[in-house]
Amino acid sequence: MIIGVGIDVVEIARLERALDRTQDLAGRLFSEAERGLPMWSLAARFAAKEALAKALGAPRGLSWTDAEVVAGPDGRPELKVSGTVADAAARRGVRYWHVSLSHDGGFATAVVIAEGEPGTEGEPGTEGEPGTEGEPGTEGGAGADGGAGTEGAGGAGSGLGWV
Repeated sequence: MIIGVGIDVVEIARLERALDRTQDLAGRLFSEAERGLPMWSLAARFAAKEALAKALGAPRGLSWTDAEVVAGPDGRPELKVSGTVADAAARRGVRYWHVSLSHDGGFATAVVIAEGEPGTEGEPGTEGEPGTEGEPGTEGGAGADGGAGTEGAGGAGSGLGWV
């Protein structure tokens, strides 16, 4: 059963400017493995983290680095979740994640679908299993530059639960 769906769009150049302007932002948003990727890939991963949060209902207290987009055995993107994101997913009964990433024309997009059984303490799968360890997603992916309102990537001001 589908528990939640999230979608997000990120302007690649805006994310790049935000990362250039704020030296520690990449460390707050991306895992060590993600940080070495090209900008278009980082933007797609940030959009996926935003979409993941939306699929979870945007609970407070999620850590950006507790969600990571990894390549599955067949090359498709998969979500790997841990810590705060895995806990939030388990509380909602999420057992599987489905993620789609795209980039074109200076924008990156992501769609995340959370699947499981609502009202049950689901146990997210382990890394390497399709759709198991989730990717974060919250509203306003373009807000990685610390923009106002729900687009702020700083966490507390984003309104989507990221810290």
